[in-house]
Amino acid sequence: MNFTKIFAGLLLFSQLSNAAIKTEAVQYREGSTELEGFIVYDDALRGGPGVVVVHDWMGISDDTKIKASELAALGYVAFVADIFGKGVRPADSKAAGELAGKYKADRPLLRKRALAALEALKKNPRVNKNKIAAQGYCFGGTTVLEMALSGAPLVAVTSLHGGLEFPDLQKDVKKIKAKLLVLHGAIDPFVSPAELTTFTKALDEAKTDYQFIAYSGAVHSFTNPKAGNDIKKGAAYNPVAEKRSFEALKSFYAEVLN
Repeated sequence: MNFTKIFAGLLLFSQLSNAAIKTEAVQYREGSTELEGFIVYDDALRGGPGVVVVHDWMGISDDTKIKASELAALGYVAFVADIFGKGVRPADSKAAGELAGKYKADRPLLRKRALAALEALKKNPRVNKNKIAAQGYCFGGTTVLEMALSGAPLVAVTSLHGGLEFPDLQKDVKKIKAKLLVLHGAIDPFVSPAELTTFTKALDEAKTDYQFIAYSGAVHSFTNPKAGNDIKKGAAYNPVAEKRSFEALKSFYAEVLN
């Protein structure tokens, strides 16, 4: 009987049993703008890979923190980025569209806000600074792809139902250092066939390491339970696509981050 292995197994079980997922607010800045993100981690782990998590157009929500907690349970240190600014939360979809539009029209500002979150995460002593990914939802999906296009030192980038239109795509695609995972609703009306073709063609020409997965029957916001289930609106929750996308994300991170 190998008592060493048994002892090691009991020790690991004890550590996991005593583990706790913790969430802490983090104050940081981009220029003169005050931002408030959240770090989410398993208190039993040290030196793990990090993931910047970027919210959708409604700003940081409980759903954003839940998704970060799911990553923390897998052993990653998740940092919920704040793109809009401390306390800035759109009251409705109209206000959200206007606010998101501001950043989509100013991609340099969008990148600065996202990269500020990356720097804030890198300062955390729990994080392996050489193994950091970024993932985002809808508006956040576009944002993390902009991070990749900026040449940010990311190992992996995952976009979930993000927009795929980038004004400087042809110029910036060669800067990408990260491996990409693009998880897309196959009938998402907010991404035109022309945008999709332009995006994937540019990645192919630049020999980018990417995976593109389209989920049948899924539209925009397919991971968001609050989006409802009416696909005619163009944004709707799809539990099958959500489950499959999370499995794809886990497999991707297991390959490139661990």
